[in-house]
Amino acid sequence: MPASATSAVDKALDLIEAVTAAARPPRLTELAEQVGLHRATAYRVLAGLVERGWVTKVGETYLPGPAVLRLARTAASGSASLAGLARPVLEDLARETGLMVNLQVLEADRSRVVDVVRPARLEMISDLRDELLPAHRFAGPLALVAALGPDEREPYLRPARAETGPGAQSAASLGAELERAAVEGFAVRRGATQRLVASVGCAVRTEPGGPGVCALTLVGPIAEFDDAHLPELERVLRAAAERLGAELARATAR
Repeated sequence: MPASATSAVDKALDLIEAVTAAARPPRLTELAEQVGLHRATAYRVLAGLVERGWVTKVGETYLPGPAVLRLARTAASGSASLAGLARPVLEDLARETGLMVNLQVLEADRSRVVDVVRPARLEMISDLRDELLPAHRFAGPLALVAALGPDEREPYLRPARAETGPGAQSAASLGAELERAAVEGFAVRRGATQRLVASVGCAVRTEPGGPGVCALTLVGPIAEFDDAHLPELERVLRAAAERLGAELARATAR
């Protein structure tokens, strides 16, 4: 292997190890100093790691990403990981609603389910843990995409345009749905992946109007997501998203 390739791998691994081992979420300058890189170089390598899911950026700090958690599931319970911070929120939300709760992040041009709490009554619904999925098919990732600018949305919309057949959604319909989610703060999917399953998702932010860090999604039987039930589900979901956003903000504060 060429020396340059080895050096690039070393830089990436050094940064992943530094983020994973940190007692509290580190900032760019701290990581650069710790691994002996120029700040600009560390920033560039971290941007690639974020895109590939090895690191999650929250505000100005970094947490272990879903790819790290897949390889070392014990890290998911650590206090300095996204999944570790989110787990109590997921458990409380599942207990309050009786529905499955997913924690999802955007990754490259798709989305990934980082963690799941699924009640026993919903074992017939696949939890899709660790799966890389098209963002437009699922409520949580759709809410995250809706929070992005038009150019930033583009990679996540390409899989939708590539779909054909009866289940394909038109660009106009998907665009309208994104705009509605951007205004309301929620995305709703009914029968998009399984005919009798619905979901509602909400982006989690560490500050009002800030970028979405991750998404919380409620999943369950479609009959429980009708117009009579949806307002209450959105209320408790928003409260959970705000709680998790505050937890992430506290964990990454200096």
